[in-house]
Amino acid sequence: MSSLYIVSTPIGNMEDITLRALKVLESVELILAEDTRTSGQLLKRHNISTQLTAFHAHNEHKRVDSVLAEIEEGKDMALISDAGTPGISDPGYLLINRAIEKGVNVEVIPGATAFVPALLKSGFPTEKFVYEGFLPHKKGRLTRLKSLEEEQRTMVFYESPHRVSKTLQQFTEHFGDDREVSVSRELTKKFEETVNGTIKELAAHFEAKKPKGEFVIVVKGKSK
Repeated sequence: MSSLYIVSTPIGNMEDITLRALKVLESVELILAEDTRTSGQLLKRHNISTQLTAFHAHNEHKRVDSVLAEIEEGKDMALISDAGTPGISDPGYLLINRAIEKGVNVEVIPGATAFVPALLKSGFPTEKFVYEGFLPHKKGRLTRLKSLEEEQRTMVFYESPHRVSKTLQQFTEHFGDDREVSVSRELTKKFEETVNGTIKELAAHFEAKKPKGEFVIVVKGKSK
């Protein structure tokens, strides 16, 4: 039976890819990539010549049926995103969901995911945590934050550099100035950095220092 493989790729350091992932990417007939240019660099580094095709948030609704039809006809495919695990704040959910509905064999090749190292580097409790990903940009953003004010579990958010300062300021309004927070950026890359402190302290830090890179913000849950 042909399969759809969901393959995790490095979030920064190109060496953070599993032997199994490389084997799958080399053996499938087609790789569905969020950005063929970015993924092409990864494949070139590991001497993999499998054909790439673009499959991303802007075309997945149009392509999902034809992709699944090819898999059902016997073609093995792999889905990858620019970094990390497809479907985790990246395109992929629709294809995975439809594949399962159609009875297509779906295999997940685990690997790098940005929130795990950020969570561990925060030093906050990890036995229970809430993954929030990206907050809504406008509609529903404040409502979502309001709903998290009493959350006692550690909370994990993704954020773009130009919204980090605004987000931390909003956190002070909903979680309080003195709530502990950890901000990690450029994980596994050359300029990786993690800053821990209160929300007020980190809001001031990133007001003074222009945020650059990809960010993960970890907020300690409300004390009982």
